[in-house]
Amino acid sequence: MDGKGSIKLQGNKETVFASLLNPEVLKNCIMGCKELNQQEENVYQVDLSVGVAAVKGKYDATIRLADVEAPKSYRLIVHGEGGPGFVDAEAEIQLVTVENNITELNYTYEAQVGGKVASIGQRMLSGVAKLIINDFFKKVKKELEKVSNMEGELR
Repeated sequence: MDGKGSIKLQGNKETVFASLLNPEVLKNCIMGCKELNQQEENVYQVDLSVGVAAVKGKYDATIRLADVEAPKSYRLIVHGEGGPGFVDAEAEIQLVTVENNITELNYTYEAQVGGKVASIGQRMLSGVAKLIINDFFKKVKKELEKVSNMEGELR
């Protein structure tokens, strides 16, 4: 399954990029994230408990950032395994300045799933993937608004 999308975020490219790599922001934004521990630079071990349709269950996942070109782009590589099955996904993230203090985040992704979770069908999996991705970016948007508000209060 694959997809793409974009979202406009408050903040300049540098602020948005730094937030997307901040472990605390990631933990707050990844659906069902119970723990997120940095293993080495740009590699995180994640404990997830996802409760969406037949994808419901616990997953142990590794998130790796590759081809990092701050503050423009990076590749996100996810491998997760759990009772419901496994997921392997890659996403390309690109940031583009659209206005002063507004950054557009463009993404494309490909994902493969296996095990019990794969038996629910492509249509349902695509819907669940979109739900999880949209939830992530909605939370990122809120995190960036918090940062922007704090910066405004400091001025």
